[in-house]
Amino acid sequence: MSRVISISNHKGGVGKTTSVVNIGAGLAYKGRKVLLIDLDPQANLTISFGVSESEHSVYDAFTNGQNLKPVNIRKNLDMIPASAELAAAEIELNTETNQESNIANLIKPIRNDYDYIIIDCPPSLGLLTLNAFAASDEVIIPIQPHFLAVKGLAKIIEVVNGIKTSINRKVEISGVFVVMYDRRKILHQDVLDTVIMYFDDRVFKTKIRENIALAEAPAAGQDIFEYAPESNGAFDYGRIVLEIIAMEEKIGNKSE
Repeated sequence: MSRVISISNHKGGVGKTTSVVNIGAGLAYKGRKVLLIDLDPQANLTISFGVSESEHSVYDAFTNGQNLKPVNIRKNLDMIPASAELAAAEIELNTETNQESNIANLIKPIRNDYDYIIIDCPPSLGLLTLNAFAASDEVIIPIQPHFLAVKGLAKIIEVVNGIKTSINRKVEISGVFVVMYDRRKILHQDVLDTVIMYFDDRVFKTKIRENIALAEAPAAGQDIFEYAPESNGAFDYGRIVLEIIAMEEKIGNKSE
């Protein structure tokens, strides 16, 4: 059963793209067929894999009525790159009717080709992010252990619930995980406790620890499993991937 997942947080600098890169790569290494969609005009996901801009970007599919044309990264892992023009897409979407359904319509013809389609959302709750939520079964939120980041969770919940009510009744916040975590810091534990109060059993057991290799890997055009397979970053994202895979049976039972 195919799962479409948005990785989203409207606060920048939370390791969102790092998470998309390494969750996507980790699932591919586990034998799942994965498509990553770069929906962020900054194109950091595209850059992280060393993919150059092409005529097959998300923006071209938006504006020219083209089908999505995935670029192969490696075995089991494909990507739809972003381009600089994607920044103009939200303005253009504002002039359309049913503007929140564009990505859903683009994904539909290729959805069954993949086990996972993972969308890297922009650091905002604008129309591109609403498009991603409207196309998704799940939203997973990476969050820094800072109180200001926690305050932003209420807004994400509100937006997802609005999409669920008006456009896509399937979408759910299926998980939240903490990044840049240091268990020695009391603040980090306090924030984790607050996140658990919000989301209960949807909080991933795994925390992503601070790890310099995670910041270095994109410069080499590699995921963490290639770049530093023995690092804490590889271990932690490997555990996150296993938690996501463990959800497959639960989701399958819910759809029966």
